[in-house]
Amino acid sequence: MTDPTAPRQHGPDEPAGTTAARPLILTEDEELLDDLLRLCAAAGTEPEVAHGAPPDRGSWETAPLVLVGDDCAPHIGAPARREGVLLIGRDLDDAGVWQRAVTLGADHVIFLPDAEPWLVDRIADAVEGAGEQALTVGVVGGCGGAGASTLACALALTAARQGRRTVLVDADPLGGGLDVLLGGERTAGLRWPDLASSRGRVGSGALEESLPRLHDLSLLSWDRGDTVPVAPEAMRSVLGAARRAGGVVVVDLPRRLDDSTAEALAHLDVALLVLPARLRSCAAAARVAAGLRTAVRDLRVVVRGPSPDGLRDDDVAHMLRLALAGALPGEPGLTDGRDRGGPPGSDPRGPLARFCSAFLARALPAGTGTAGTGTDGGSAAA
Repeated sequence: MTDPTAPRQHGPDEPAGTTAARPLILTEDEELLDDLLRLCAAAGTEPEVAHGAPPDRGSWETAPLVLVGDDCAPHIGAPARREGVLLIGRDLDDAGVWQRAVTLGADHVIFLPDAEPWLVDRIADAVEGAGEQALTVGVVGGCGGAGASTLACALALTAARQGRRTVLVDADPLGGGLDVLLGGERTAGLRWPDLASSRGRVGSGALEESLPRLHDLSLLSWDRGDTVPVAPEAMRSVLGAARRAGGVVVVDLPRRLDDSTAEALAHLDVALLVLPARLRSCAAAARVAAGLRTAVRDLRVVVRGPSPDGLRDDDVAHMLRLALAGALPGEPGLTDGRDRGGPPGSDPRGPLARFCSAFLARALPAGTGTAGTGTDGGSAAA
């Protein structure tokens, strides 16, 4: 099984000496070279090294990232301008480094060792071909039994059915387990206990390969053993990797806030607070919303009907002082995950799937990561 934290290994069909996916290092400083080789290894890649200047034109133009030691900058001259050139300095008090960066056309000047974490991420992004990050949606219940896990599964299932790369993350260790809702508790793959203490960068492709694959989506859930605390660093690494792959990431969140949950909230583009249209539920949801407001940049409410208290959807949104993402009409099995015998949202004509299709249509930029387009309608606010 793939270890998502392991450095990338070149496959047997990859031509030896290929430079298209290898960063280029230009330096004659052996100490700096050792540091850059170490950082490239941490990013999961093996660079091409040019000890002399000027660099080979082909390597300069095709490398995904060029790392130029300041020792070489004065001797390179004025190579063809390109993006992705970083000048690596050592002396913060050397004012001339900025002029050399301008001459070189460098995107950034960075100084080691302070910028090492940033540089590892930048190298890995370049090698992985980082593009537009995934739309990341968090779902949290405003009260017990609100149906948040069911909505999270349905959103992920709908995105996958539309042909989008989709990752579903179960961030609630005390929930029932999203793998159970999707019928895949015995599917092979890594679970949170395997990743809970991860440190450093996780490769996007390796993460996707290592997780259970269900209904055309990748799922990170829990096993049936004792609850294992997830370090905030592990949550950051996993969600960062999932987002870099593009498509859609859906995170099922607990109502309680701890350091790991706070880290997950920081990665969200939008959070959906789900609750039934009841007065007592609104009171409970108000407390949950108070804890989310400072951590989430876009928090919206999803109201599940019908209301025994005569509340309208916009009444609930007004009481919570939140934007209304949409309304979920009554549907058999919504709160316990049953959807006509299949996973939540598996019936594309059901109210749940229609809601999810409408929400994603409004939340996703047109044409992002889609192999096919959905045709379902539904009621969801932008």
